[in-house]
Amino acid sequence: MPNTPAAVGEAASVMSLGETATKEDEELVATLFGAIGKIWTANEKLFDAVTGLSGSGPAYIFLAIDAMADGGVAAGLPRDLARGLASQTVLGAASMAIKTGKHPGQLKDDVASPGGTTIAGIHELEKGGFRGILMNAIVAAAKRGKELSQN
Repeated sequence: MPNTPAAVGEAASVMSLGETATKEDEELVATLFGAIGKIWTANEKLFDAVTGLSGSGPAYIFLAIDAMADGGVAAGLPRDLARGLASQTVLGAASMAIKTGKHPGQLKDDVASPGGTTIAGIHELEKGGFRGILMNAIVAAAKRGKELSQN
């Protein structure tokens, strides 16, 4: 099960091996899906949660990029520059999370200096319930996936 970033070779895919699957089957699927991004193996019972996170997740990130760009425009940036900066910022942050192996909270703390601009922005995000809203969106999508799979 890949997600839409497969279109640019950056899918986050998860496979589940059936009881009769062989090592060769696993290698074939890993090779096929590895060609369009990264692949993990998980129990099929986790697929609703996978759908909520990585299946629906790109839309959440697109929404965040759009909001960040709008914030840049509100702060005075031209729209094209704001959209480019927002997109590249998300790409760079995701690359750091993957390549450094550091916990995202540590990476956030590395950016947020005491009394600085970043912690002021984080404070606003936290007042609005940013983390909880993202968590709730993933849980809601997983729940809806489960409902749809039962029909």
